[in-house]
Amino acid sequence: MDEKIEKEPIQEEVEETSDACCESEECEVEAVDEVSLLNAKIEELEDKYLRANADFDNMKRRLEKEKMQAISYAHEVFARDLLPVIDSLEMAILSGSNLDVESTQLLEKVKEGLSLTIEQFRKAFEKHGIELVNIEGAFDPNFHEAVMQLESEEKGSGEILQVFQKGYKIKERILRPAMVSIVK
Repeated sequence: MDEKIEKEPIQEEVEETSDACCESEECEVEAVDEVSLLNAKIEELEDKYLRANADFDNMKRRLEKEKMQAISYAHEVFARDLLPVIDSLEMAILSGSNLDVESTQLLEKVKEGLSLTIEQFRKAFEKHGIELVNIEGAFDPNFHEAVMQLESEEKGSGEILQVFQKGYKIKERILRPAMVSIVK
């Protein structure tokens, strides 16, 4: 009987050990499956990251290229609006050489053509926010450049007496200050 008693516990231990081995192998298989799933997920996320980074770099390059083109062609609309002015001047030169008229009539036609051309310039400037600097009233160093000071009984001290060159501004920025003389 003692033999039977001893054999039974040994048999149970072997069965438990074999069950534990089976469970351990299953755990290893599950662990390997889980590791391979995690590695696959890591690869997928790395791929997504690399693609997103490449898309970002491509967009950055495209925006930089568009920015450079915008800077390069920023004056295109303005230049296109000045083309009729050049055409008018060229036509004035051609028509003046083809006319058989007196010099006074020719001079009048040239003056008229120049006046129309100047008006075309003003319209093109206005269209693009370029306007004359106001020269009425007191001297303002932000908009005017005093090149001389004169005495005058007609105007008060610091007022603009004469304009030598017109000033222009684009929106609120000065392109060129007006050159003026002011009263002492």
